[in-house]
Amino acid sequence: MSRYYTFNAADAVEYARQFGGVDDPLSLITADEIGDGNLNLVFKIRDTQGISRVIVKQALPYVRCVGESWPLTIDRSRIEAETLIVHYEHCPQHTARVIHHDPELAVMVQEDLSDYEIWRGELVKGKYYPQAASQLGEYLAQSLFHTSDLYQNAEHKKSEVGRFLNPELCLITEDLFFTDPYIEHERNCYDAALQPTVDELRADISLRIAVGDLKQRFLSNAEALLHGDVHSGSIFVAEGRLKVIDAEFGFYGPIGFDPGSAMGNLLLNYCGLPGLVATREAADGREQRLQDLRDLWLSFSERFLQLARDKTQDLAFKIPGYAEHYLKHIWHDAVGYCGSELIRRTIGFSNVADLKNIADQEMRHECQRHALSLGQWLIITAPQIDDIEGLIARIRQNG
Repeated sequence: MSRYYTFNAADAVEYARQFGGVDDPLSLITADEIGDGNLNLVFKIRDTQGISRVIVKQALPYVRCVGESWPLTIDRSRIEAETLIVHYEHCPQHTARVIHHDPELAVMVQEDLSDYEIWRGELVKGKYYPQAASQLGEYLAQSLFHTSDLYQNAEHKKSEVGRFLNPELCLITEDLFFTDPYIEHERNCYDAALQPTVDELRADISLRIAVGDLKQRFLSNAEALLHGDVHSGSIFVAEGRLKVIDAEFGFYGPIGFDPGSAMGNLLLNYCGLPGLVATREAADGREQRLQDLRDLWLSFSERFLQLARDKTQDLAFKIPGYAEHYLKHIWHDAVGYCGSELIRRTIGFSNVADLKNIADQEMRHECQRHALSLGQWLIITAPQIDDIEGLIARIRQNG
């Protein structure tokens, strides 16, 4: 018989007292439910001084923002906790620490990050964190290299692929990224003024073929343990610090998906800035986003290559030049997945504040059309874009 039940605030406090790892458990007395995402309950547990000490997160057996009509496995809580634990092993400085988790209750206790801010909110406000992108690149390189065939024993890697099978959450990604935006679907969300642009997008056969290729690789290429949902709303930043959270979409997939998703979120902000801040600030902010894009890729690629040189054991992969050759495949995938993130966040189920918070309707539509055209172009031309400087040059040309 299942032990699962849905926590209330008092339950969360009691659980934190048992498993939060604080010196004085009885000092934990209140809980604020702060979950603003699509899936889970999230409680901030406070002590007698009102200071937040730990986070208690519980998966609901359905998609929270829709309700019980969209049931969803609670095993995603185990996937999330175990993904973060693996990633923390290889990159503790940029991964949220899991203190305890219980797969039957679908509950995780993790470190409190109250002295951080959500990166998306900071980007929307125009606040710049110059080290964030390179720190994210470090996280991606460490977590993805160490769970790939370039590092892991082949037998262990195959068993890990089985441990992190995540079919229900992967199906959500498969639909929301690669299917729904390109058809009429009730989950899609966009203003009627965008319909002519959307119709043109859907009629582009070269785009649809390229999206099909991206989906096929997502379905088939179990290259490394992905976070699976690397967007600026799942990243906490502070001055000189960065932590990644929310890994419930974790599974073994194509390495390029995670950096591509991260790049796409930087470009969503790039597209939205003219509608979010004043003209001069928007121009400066756009240059910062392009620098972030450069820093992210260079940090990721340089660390990935260094790790490959220092730690690869398989003789077939130690051949001089192989790591660089492999990285090219990752790069082209990342550019394509970057484009798919732009499109799905603009007209699909999960819109983002970078675009939807633009108050002026005409400007919002202009920024959304830019995001769609940029995403379309990235997906189609990904195989012809050789490096990050070429990508940035073409983005500038695109407007």
